[in-house]
Amino acid sequence: MSFLKSLSAQVLAALLLGLVGGALVAGTGDVPEWLPEAAQAVGSVWLGCLQMTVIPLVFSLLVVGVAAVSDAMTAGRLAMRAILWFSLLLAGATVLTFIGVEAALAAFPVDEASASALIAGATGGEVAAPQTINFAAWLTSLIPSNPLAAAASNAILPLVIFALFFAFAVTRLPEEQRVLLVKFFDAVADAMIVIVKWVLLAAPIGVFALALTLGLRGGLGATGALFHYVVLVSAGCIAVVLICYPLAALFGGVGPLRFARAVSEAQVVAFSTQSSIGTLPVMVETARRNLGVPEHVAGLVLPLSVAVFRLTSPVANLAVVLFICHVSGITPSPGQMIAAGLVAFAVSISSVGLPGQVSFFVSIAPICFAMGAPIELLPLLLAVEVIPDIFRTVGNVTADLAVTTILNKNDKGVRTIASETA
Repeated sequence: MSFLKSLSAQVLAALLLGLVGGALVAGTGDVPEWLPEAAQAVGSVWLGCLQMTVIPLVFSLLVVGVAAVSDAMTAGRLAMRAILWFSLLLAGATVLTFIGVEAALAAFPVDEASASALIAGATGGEVAAPQTINFAAWLTSLIPSNPLAAAASNAILPLVIFALFFAFAVTRLPEEQRVLLVKFFDAVADAMIVIVKWVLLAAPIGVFALALTLGLRGGLGATGALFHYVVLVSAGCIAVVLICYPLAALFGGVGPLRFARAVSEAQVVAFSTQSSIGTLPVMVETARRNLGVPEHVAGLVLPLSVAVFRLTSPVANLAVVLFICHVSGITPSPGQMIAAGLVAFAVSISSVGLPGQVSFFVSIAPICFAMGAPIELLPLLLAVEVIPDIFRTVGNVTADLAVTTILNKNDKGVRTIASETA
């Protein structure tokens, strides 16, 4: 029974009950006309309650996140090199995700009937066609002449750009004003998270209503698409884990076998806790004992990486949105893909440390807005996120330790050069 006490388990149970219950009722051939409409309405109200927090939460988190990165960069050259490596890896992961996920979906497409059942149940079969604009119009739209209008219309990339300008401007203010503004937006973010947690308390009801609608309209046909989603996102996170071994070997001087043995304990803890923060003590001990990283490097880089770096974030989040586009029959334009990549990069830094269910919606909804993908599928995907989330955490922990080995080697080189020139 303790398993059913967790929100993830309750949401997954609600999804299964809704799907099976809806399919059984649909199988009788006597579905009251009002039932799917009522269930859709309940689910839509719950989804709307989540959606109303996205814009203020993302804006506030960006301001606080940029301030945290700015503070970290003042901690010295090691911290600056860490931020540089984080940025390079996140940017590389973003680009490779588009290539890898598109290739995977082309090679292993979602069954058309299953995709249609998923879309019909989640959106009623109505998916808005993405708007096509030329490059000049897209470039002009990046700078919001009216940030409030951009927020009201869910124009997420212009809003993110304004938020970044604002956040960097805040870091240039006198300390008293800067601290005051950062505390204000930190409080706004905390308040939004409280609202999201309240809404998530009703997640089993909301997901049950949406799953019931899905079962009534498409039976159990959508289960294949959901399974495909779990495999796709999990595979992306596993790819992050695998790429960390050659990274540690090429740039950190630690062979793949040694690195694998060294990080295995931290990976097991990450797998069981699904928390990078909860794994931090084991990561520090692993870096010191198994990888030979000195205290001053492990003590700075690992807490910093847990605070601002999640390598699986752009990988998994973009995979989710590309999956939604795939099953919805949406082909994003190059401009939309660039916008989604930039938003995924920014959100990956700003949403670190949020609870899993909060992070899922807050991180992915803005990318959906940027890509023109419907967000109605997110609650159903959230219900099965418990499996990919395990691999997200393992990937993040492995990446944190890989970057630590790289920075340790760089730090040794810097110290050697400094001693020779002294």
